Amino acid sequence: MIPARFANAVFSLIMSGLMSCIVTGIATVKAVGLGPSTLGDWMASWAFCWPIAFAVILTLGPTVKRLVQGWVRPQD
Repeated sequence: MIPARFANAVFSLIMSGLMSCIVTGIATVKAVGLGPSTLGDWMASWAFCWPIAFAVILTLGPTVKRLVQGWVRPQD
């Protein structure tokens, strides 16, 4: 098992991977259409974007969480 202190990093890694995969897939199909090179183009875009998305979620995630906590009221 992974120690709890790494929970934020693991969450950021998984979330950034999923989101960047979905977004680059949609953007790739929209830009080049479906064809024999679509999967390769998509994977190249995903490989480029995932580390960027990971860094953004890892660094801005705590700030976004604090903003959301300020915008919503606690449950009773």
